[in-house]
This record gives sequence, structure tokens and C-alpha cells, in this order.
Amino acid sequence: MTDSPRVPAVYPSGVTRYDPDKAWQGYVLFAALDQRSYLIDLQGRVINRWDYYGQPTALIDPAMNGGRKGHVLVRYELRRQQDPRALGNGLNVHAIAELDWHGRPVWIWGDQAPGGSARQHHDWQRLANGNTLLLANKLQRIPGFRLDESIDDIIYEVDPQGRVVWQWLASEHLQEFGFTPEQLELVRNTEHADYLHLNNLKVLGPNKWHEQGDARFHPDNLIIDSREANFIAIVDKQSGKVVWNLGPNYPRLTRENQFSPRLPRPVDQLAGLHDAHLIPQGLPGAGNLLVFDNQGGSGYPPVHLGVMPGSRVLEIDPIRKEIVWQYSALDSGQPVWNFYSSFISSARRLPNGNTLIDEGMTGRIFQVTSDSEIVWEYISPYFGDFLGGCRSNFVYRAQPVPFAWVPDDPVGH
Repeated sequence: MTDSPRVPAVYPSGVTRYDPDKAWQGYVLFAALDQRSYLIDLQGRVINRWDYYGQPTALIDPAMNGGRKGHVLVRYELRRQQDPRALGNGLNVHAIAELDWHGRPVWIWGDQAPGGSARQHHDWQRLANGNTLLLANKLQRIPGFRLDESIDDIIYEVDPQGRVVWQWLASEHLQEFGFTPEQLELVRNTEHADYLHLNNLKVLGPNKWHEQGDARFHPDNLIIDSREANFIAIVDKQSGKVVWNLGPNYPRLTRENQFSPRLPRPVDQLAGLHDAHLIPQGLPGAGNLLVFDNQGGSGYPPVHLGVMPGSRVLEIDPIRKEIVWQYSALDSGQPVWNFYSSFISSARRLPNGNTLIDEGMTGRIFQVTSDSEIVWEYISPYFGDFLGGCRSNFVYRAQPVPFAWVPDDPVGH
């Protein structure tokens, strides 16, 4: 049941499918539009709750945190003066925080940030050196742009004392993202202030490509992706240069490839993508790139959307730039539109070879096997206010959590 008379009186929520023999056994972490963050088990039971939202609520690996278990990163405080352009970015975020298992803040960053507000959005990560890496926004005039003020994407590395020790600004690297001269003119003349809308930031981590001698895949390098411009890029941490990219120009996604996909094949049209990352070592497909391909309207110029849109999860060999595995609704014997989120969403490989997928705009989180069998499914029952006063249960991102991440003596909410 929902909490509003403006949505259907009966709404399926909680766990709707579960095969314990085939599903990876662990927890799932996500933030909901009721402005809380939840850790649930595969029965849908709440293991813990933090009364803060996150974009995302990010778990901190105890190996990066002095062995402390059960700590998360959240959005802690909004700015008093709200910016109406802040949809989907961090303009209104004043402070971010690390919370312990009991919801107590142990690290807060906001007042020390450039401009006096964190303006964090979409992604962040605690590093092995104790620093925190995060995506943020910077409002500024970009030379050559039509708008007097644009929302630029900036990456900060912040030490435990709150000092910025490294930073990287997207607008300084426009020539490195793969745009044609004609596309660059479209970027510079856009009326959309959030012109790139980076929605992902990950450290590559140890990987086979670097071990085989490819310096572009140094473990310290960073991978980002742009929802508005449809590209994925790897940034060299030492030089700041883009050393690898995919897109923004791709072969057309044909009806043949959509409905009868052949694998492997060259990467075809990505649109509105999210959560691009290398599958970590020790997991099936390690070293390949996993990305949620929303097939949402985006691009310079905008990508054409067909009559029957559907999202995909793609596993890509980053050297050959070929799709080696994919999931769409068709792979589960459903109409292509049964799996579709034009914005937000995520996909993560699991230790048993399954993939945890967040179909964000419907609040649906599910596991599929390597042959696309749905073995666990959960619909978020947590609604909150969205655009224009409507109610939604959307889930920005869902993360798998191993049992061992929970403190040995948990006493949650």
C-alpha cells in the first residue's frame, strides 16, 4: 500500500520474486524519496535505516576506513537559498557527511568547501589514503559558451581535515571527450546550463588491463560518464588528461540488434547512460566495463528515440569496445518497454555471476542470472515528493552489500 490517495490504492511493493537457490545472498543499500536510506535483506526486511538521503547513499569499505563497519556517506544538509536549476545536480547541497551504523556523523564537509557549500552530486568514494573523492558542481561563466552562467562538473579529493588536495574541472577538457567540431558548437551554444551532467565517478582499481601493461587503466585513474553527452571517459589522475573514451558517437542501434542481438558486437548507441565502471577483480567479467544504458533522450544533437524504447545493461570489453553481454526485457521474455528507466539507475556484478539492477524511475531493484533469469525482485514501498508535487518511489542507485559489512554487534533503528 502507498501513503497517498493520488496513486493507485493497491501497488505491488516489497519482494515480489525470490529464488534463494539462484540469488546472490547479501544485503541491498539504497536511498528513497522519503529522504531516508535503507539497508534491506532479500526478504525485504529493513536491517538498518539512516534518516538522511544520499545521491547515492554510499557504503564505505571497512578496508578504506580503519576497519570500521557499517559507515555510509550521505547528503547531510541543504542550502537555505535553493537554486531552481538544481534538478539532478548538487547546487542545493550544503554539507555531506559520513555516518556510523547508528546514524551519528563522524565527518562533515560543507563550510570548508570552495564557495562554502559541498554541492556534491551523483557519486563519491572513500579512498585507501583516507581521503574522499567526490563529484560536485561549480557555477561559472565558461569562455565561449552562450550562457552567462553554466553548471560545470568538478571533481574534488578532500582530506580528512576537509582540505581540497586535488581537483579536476570538466570544461577544461572539452576537446578530449570525442566531440566533433560541429558537436562542440552545439555544446557551447546549448541553453541547458547543466551541459554535461556527469553522473558517475569511480576509481578504476586493480585490473587486468593495467597488469598487462596498459597505462591508461592505472588503478588510480578515474572513470566518469556524461548523461547529457553520451560518453564514458577515463581520466589520468596524474596528468588530468582523458586517456580513454567511448562515444559520444556510436553506430546506430538497429532494430535487428535490439530485438535479436548478436554478441559480441561493436558498441552501438548509448543514450542517457549511468553507473559506468570496471567490474572489480575477483568477480565474473572482471576488467570489463558495466554500464546502465538508459536509452533516455540526450546527446549533441539529441539521439532519436524509437516507438518502443527500452533500457539495457551492457558489459563491454574496453579494449575491443565490443558488447560481450547484455540484458534487456527481451532477454527475460518480456516486451522491450517492460524494462525502461530514462534517467537514474545502476547495475552491479555479483560474486555468483548475477547482476543487481536498479530500474530507477520505477523503484524496481532485481537480480538476473548470466542467462537473464530474474531470481530476485523488489519494488520500493517508500514514496516521496517529486516534480510538481507528485509522488514517486524512484531509487537513484542500488548497491549490493556483503553480510560482513554489518558491524559484529549491530543495534540499528
